[in-house]
Amino acid sequence: MLGSTHGTLTTDLRARVVACGEQPRPGTVHGTAATEGDLDVSGRPLYAPVPDLDRFFRPESLAVVGASDAEGRPNTGITRQLIAWAERVGARVHPVHPTRDSVFGLPCAASVAGLPEQVDLAVLLVGDPLPLIDELAEAKVKFAVAFASGFAETGEEGAAAQERLRAAVRRSGTRLLGPNTNLNAFERFRDDLEGPAIALITQSGHQGRPLFAMQELGVRLSHWAPTGNEADLECADFLAYFAERPEVGAIACYLEGLKDGRSFLLAADRAARARVPVVAVKVGRTETGARTAASHTGKLTGADQVVDAAMRQYGVIRVDGLDELQDTSALLARARPPVAEGVVVYSISGGTGAHFADLATAAGLTLPTLSEAKQAELHTWIPPYLNVANPVDNGGHPVGDWRGRKIIDALLDDPSVGVLICPITGPFPPMSDRLARDLVEAAEHTDKLVCVVWGSPVGTEAAYRETLLGSSRVATFRTFGNCVGAVRAYLSHHRFTSSYRSPFDEAPRVPSPSFRKAQALMRPGHQLSEHAAKQLLRAYGIRVPREQLVTSAAAAVRAAGQVGYPVVMKASGTRLAHKTELGLVKVGLTSASQVRDAYRELTDIARYEGVELDGVLVCQMVARGVEMVVGVTHDALFGPTVTVGLGGVLVEVLGDAAVRVPPFGEEQARAMLGELRGRALLDGIRGGPPVDVDALVEVVLRVQRMALELGGELAELDINPLMVLPRGQGAVALDALVVCS
Repeated sequence: MLGSTHGTLTTDLRARVVACGEQPRPGTVHGTAATEGDLDVSGRPLYAPVPDLDRFFRPESLAVVGASDAEGRPNTGITRQLIAWAERVGARVHPVHPTRDSVFGLPCAASVAGLPEQVDLAVLLVGDPLPLIDELAEAKVKFAVAFASGFAETGEEGAAAQERLRAAVRRSGTRLLGPNTNLNAFERFRDDLEGPAIALITQSGHQGRPLFAMQELGVRLSHWAPTGNEADLECADFLAYFAERPEVGAIACYLEGLKDGRSFLLAADRAARARVPVVAVKVGRTETGARTAASHTGKLTGADQVVDAAMRQYGVIRVDGLDELQDTSALLARARPPVAEGVVVYSISGGTGAHFADLATAAGLTLPTLSEAKQAELHTWIPPYLNVANPVDNGGHPVGDWRGRKIIDALLDDPSVGVLICPITGPFPPMSDRLARDLVEAAEHTDKLVCVVWGSPVGTEAAYRETLLGSSRVATFRTFGNCVGAVRAYLSHHRFTSSYRSPFDEAPRVPSPSFRKAQALMRPGHQLSEHAAKQLLRAYGIRVPREQLVTSAAAAVRAAGQVGYPVVMKASGTRLAHKTELGLVKVGLTSASQVRDAYRELTDIARYEGVELDGVLVCQMVARGVEMVVGVTHDALFGPTVTVGLGGVLVEVLGDAAVRVPPFGEEQARAMLGELRGRALLDGIRGGPPVDVDALVEVVLRVQRMALELGGELAELDINPLMVLPRGQGAVALDALVVCS
């Protein structure tokens, strides 16, 4: 029976896989926690090292190379700022300048070699940092910062200069921040704020300014890493470091490009393991944005769909604007984990409550209907004609007595409620003032999240500036959209991390026996014929139809008898990608005469089109199911990626596909299917039977194994269509395209 060896993902599958000589697929048998030093099957690391950046952010000694105290010189202001920063962090300062004896009263060394002690950090205020790298290495300087611009952000010549700088730094043992960076790491951070902090990573210093200013609203920041062109230290290094810092409650990132996709995912994995939320603006969603980002930073911008999927895999919360970055990071840094996922909306206006409820529901938030008992309790203080099912309309928050606080406490006491959101569209004293005060007081006595949207465009009201912003327990927003997005991210993050298993734990460490068989089939630099491509699939346990490759009409007739009528006949050659358009596929052949005629017609068309064939395939006719596509492509940032979507012509018409970056396990493979707009087709529609989703998931995981093991040898794989049959009958690869690197 077709698909009989492709049943559900159970221990039977494990036994079958082992019996046929293959390694168990990732996530079923051998998955173990990755540790530092572990490598996957292609020799890539599975666990991010954490660079020791303590002496970068808190050096004991600082050298300022190119220091100046001459009025009117750009380096003078920078030197002054660095001296002030060093005083705050307790670092000794050593100016370096070839023609000065002192700078701002501090003894000045003529060169790095003349420093009186080994320094932790050297700031290079010079136009070309390259000549200094060897000196830094000789002096055993741990870290250096290069402000100079004119590198990869300027084009090919600058990129070549940056590559020379990178190579010198790698040889030196000194870690370099920059070039094309700034002084953001040496800003004055407020030390009078308490609670978990936001650590900030930006590839454009100016884009971090709004988040830095959040300190004036009472939000604590602990670090700022302006990574610039990332010739050496990159955003992934700081991401991994911040994820291990006990004071960091969330990491906010502004990213224009990624130096290395794998390093970023390893660092994001570190953060997910530590349950530290990462919120990121990643520009380059559009072609114009991508070009601008590349010209600004000189880093590669990956295909946005792949970036999006990769971030979701590792729990990185992607937002579109700096305002969202501020609000979402602040909420995630400061809020306690949720005790329930239900959201209750409490407002002084029925229209406001309905509007907010629409936005929240559309965003996927759950607004549970409050129980009859809870509604009866609320009607003790709220007139009976007002709706209190959720959203709750109070008709005007009480200002003259204790009832307002009673209402809020009753809502927070409901076990289905984990978040209370109160939109206050504008100041309406004294009601809005009392409402803000009651919300703040209630928040101090609950472990649930209380959010307020202060909609006034003025923002100078005491209820907002003093009462709401003065509370560390209330999350205050200025827009409905930002509140909804941040709450959704908050609930999603805790749901994600509560059951997080690192995708890198799922990665195979050693090649499977299938790998050796597959390597023998690869033809570097060439496209495989359909017949050879299917042999490759068969080597990895992916079912293909019964078929024979023939080179004569008589052989075709014999093959049809052995395969079993009806049959499909296809031309097979190494340069055939779209056979149907050329008329090189014949289906539903039921007799020897039809097979004979089809063979002659296929070979005549191939000769006319100038297509070289290795033969004609006589294939089993497979019963109808749901046509899917499963494939592998290479992304410039992340390497091999696996795609699944609706197959046949629908993949081109609808583009309904989901993508993941290997490695990943069964849970992520199933999540890919859940992202498809046409997911309902797999469950059966209009009386049709549900199809074998387990078999489809199995194919996705086996294709992933191919992507991991064949790595750079496999440029492209396209199984289209993959016919997914009714439940229990498996999935069959009807056609396949393989391009070798």
